Amino acid sequence: MGSVSLTVPGTSSPVGPVSQAERISSLDAVRGFALLGILLMNIVGFGMNFAAYDDPTTTGGSTGINLWIWIVNHVLAEGKMRCLFSMVFGAGIILLTRRIEKRGIPPADIYYRRLLWLMLFGIVHAYLLWAGDILYWYALLGLALYPFRHLKPRALLIIGGVLVVAQAGVSIGKSYGIREMIKTAQEAQVAEKAGKKLTEDQTDAKKEWEEMHKLMKPDQAALEKDAKGWRGNLLSVIKTRGKIVGSYIHPATYYSPGNWDMWSMMFIGMGLFGLGVFSGERSYGFYAKLVTICYGIGIPLNSLTAWIIVKSNFDIPTRVLWGSTYDLGRLTLALGHMGVIVMLCKAGLLRWLTARLAAVGQMAFSNYIMHSVICSTIFTGFGFGLYGKLERYQVYYVVFAIWIFQLIVSPIWLAHHRMGPLEWCWRSLTYWKKQPFRVRQEVAVPVTPPSLAEVGPQVGEAGAD
Repeated sequence: MGSVSLTVPGTSSPVGPVSQAERISSLDAVRGFALLGILLMNIVGFGMNFAAYDDPTTTGGSTGINLWIWIVNHVLAEGKMRCLFSMVFGAGIILLTRRIEKRGIPPADIYYRRLLWLMLFGIVHAYLLWAGDILYWYALLGLALYPFRHLKPRALLIIGGVLVVAQAGVSIGKSYGIREMIKTAQEAQVAEKAGKKLTEDQTDAKKEWEEMHKLMKPDQAALEKDAKGWRGNLLSVIKTRGKIVGSYIHPATYYSPGNWDMWSMMFIGMGLFGLGVFSGERSYGFYAKLVTICYGIGIPLNSLTAWIIVKSNFDIPTRVLWGSTYDLGRLTLALGHMGVIVMLCKAGLLRWLTARLAAVGQMAFSNYIMHSVICSTIFTGFGFGLYGKLERYQVYYVVFAIWIFQLIVSPIWLAHHRMGPLEWCWRSLTYWKKQPFRVRQEVAVPVTPPSLAEVGPQVGEAGAD
């Protein structure tokens, strides 16, 4: 493949851009699969009120095909794709630092500068394009993972597992706490109708329940007010998005249980990469067992919760209670999805698909931002203003169109360029040196020992984006 490869005297490894052959295609394919899958859920936030994400009765349609789309996403995709993407991010941490250390260079400088630039990209992305941005959080949480890079895979998996259990425990405790609050609020409403004076606890519970209900079950007036902000001009859209990001998302505390979600999966991804799971080094029997066990747990569990929630007509207390199974359901499905993709890559099956997924994953940063640019243009007021105007099934026409476009264009782009445009920008900023961009014929040229900036292009290429 075309790029410039420079050989340092006294070493056997080239100092230059990583060739296509050096990439771990299965890791790229898993990343591409997760990235495309994330859009299945994000599209709801782009196209309609966020309450519809968990409750199709609020807007977008809750019968027929609209209901079945919610059910399928709940069982197979909701939370699972972000879980898988977080694992791949953790795997990339190990891959990036290992490749730098193999060349005798301390990786801290590159690692932290890389994440700080990613954080800046995430902040801009969140305020200008997509309130649900994950780049900021991945960069912020990734800053704490560097000291763990040399731990044994078993230790990393244990840490990740402990965080999963802790997160599940918090979810269970929170669900019962909310149910008690709702019970007290309902008692307060009965007492209020009877003309009785409310206790302080009843007053607080009633207020909290009303605020929760307003967010999770918005009425028509609230939906129209929300749509007005998103269908306005560019300034109105940025203001609406900025209020969400600045008031609810970025102020979250660093060590909050909500962040254990991503940390746990990053640790698990680091451990699985160390065991050779992402690179297809394990046996076919291993992957077959992984898929069988994980799907055997996750699909029935998520199907059960979907059935119960639908049967309750998306009752808030029911959704809160069964949310306690969320972590187990999403982790098992994510591992099952990963096992299938890696096994296909390992066996060389469906190469027409896995190769395209790998291309999408190789330029995941550019493709992720492309999702936001396209969807913002389609749904907000500075574009076509379709926010809140489509049924749930209709927004998936946008998803499928983006999927087809990226699966076709990504391999074509990479046939002429070493990386995606935003990957190139990110790496150039990280190493403070313009990186090779277009594909050229490889030549070997002896050079003097490189500086840190000169080593930059070859580290982190395969799977650390």
